[in-house]
Amino acid sequence: MTAPSVPAVPAAPAGPAASRGPDAPAAVLGGADVVLTDDEVRAFVAEQVGRLELDGRSLCLVVPDGTRSCPLPLLLRAVHDVAVGRVTRLTVLVALGTHAPMGEADLARHLGYVEGALEATYPGTSVLNHEWWDEATFASVGTIPADRLAELSEGRLVRDVEVRLNRAVVEHDVTVLVGPVFPHEVVGFSGGNKYLFPGVAVKDVINVSHWLGALISSVEIIGTRGTTPVRALIDEAAALVPGERHALCVVAQSGSGALHAAAFGTPQAAWAAAADVSAQTHVRYLDAPVQRVLSLVPEKYEDMWTGAKGFYKVEPVVADGGQVVLYAPHITEISVMHPQILEIGYHCRDYFVKQWDRFKDVPWGDLAHSTHLRGAGTYDDEHGERCRVTVTLATGIPEEVVRAANLDYLDPAEVDPEAWAQDPGTLVVPQAGEVLHRLRARA
Repeated sequence: MTAPSVPAVPAAPAGPAASRGPDAPAAVLGGADVVLTDDEVRAFVAEQVGRLELDGRSLCLVVPDGTRSCPLPLLLRAVHDVAVGRVTRLTVLVALGTHAPMGEADLARHLGYVEGALEATYPGTSVLNHEWWDEATFASVGTIPADRLAELSEGRLVRDVEVRLNRAVVEHDVTVLVGPVFPHEVVGFSGGNKYLFPGVAVKDVINVSHWLGALISSVEIIGTRGTTPVRALIDEAAALVPGERHALCVVAQSGSGALHAAAFGTPQAAWAAAADVSAQTHVRYLDAPVQRVLSLVPEKYEDMWTGAKGFYKVEPVVADGGQVVLYAPHITEISVMHPQILEIGYHCRDYFVKQWDRFKDVPWGDLAHSTHLRGAGTYDDEHGERCRVTVTLATGIPEEVVRAANLDYLDPAEVDPEAWAQDPGTLVVPQAGEVLHRLRARA
């Protein structure tokens, strides 16, 4: 069922934003059928951030990396204009999760300043990558005990989880989470507190959250509205973080810098409002399954760890025994940051669960990524692994590497997207990775 429309008129609660309760509704601008102008966005951000009690306090902005469509320069400049001169310190923290760090040239392009001249565009601002590989960058804010994790995960996981995240968040008075909301394979819809966990979290927290999503399965959780078990875990962890937290959640036109909507408020409220719009704008419904999908993976995904989104978003519409071809000649690596993927390969969830003693010590985030890209399937000792669909890489990754990872290979030179689009049994998806495809019967 399609989510209700979000009003196109801001509905900001009265009084300073800092005084709003945890259940206060978000202020919302735009809606599914709206394309906002830059001036409208700037005015909305100025009004909402202007309500915050920032004078004499430090401010941390947590933002996405380059794998999300988002007019980040527009949003950052709007926030900076309101905060500069008021705050004692302004830090932009890039929420990498476990993605590769962004270099200076990429950061400049991503955030909207001339390379090497951050101060000219954003005076008084520092920019940090989330260095998830460096233990010294983390601060502990508490523990989620095993019995509570069992409750949140609906019995799927039972263990203590120490909640550690980038100390930059803890060491600032106010944190604003800035970024887009899209259907997401681990949590249902991205955004909100997800920019903290897993965005700037320690790897163990990331592993737990991603494996929980994998146990539920990508095809079941992706595009699910409301508080999924993974979202409940993320919000539980976020509640342990000291300081004041707000979120500026936006809904972008996939592949462009235009915005349908913006929401500001508590991370939960702003995320929920934006997810309502995303559910209308980022989901395409088909009447019947297709035999083959050709996902044209954009260059913002630099390896298969991120480019796999071209599979996640189409798996629900592929017929049993069908094929997904990920076309990305620019991708030459499975994952530089996660080499163990090459050791375990890509397999369905049950392949790992039913051989748990063999795989329990592999990083759970790696196992989760593996199952998300291989899709639904079964495993038993008698029949081995049987996956529902075939996954084929038409990339710059060498054939021997692809086949060793338990995926099929196709020379990208043999792929003509325009010709494939003429095949009635093939769905060609441009800019694959952000728009979810679903069967109407399951809506």
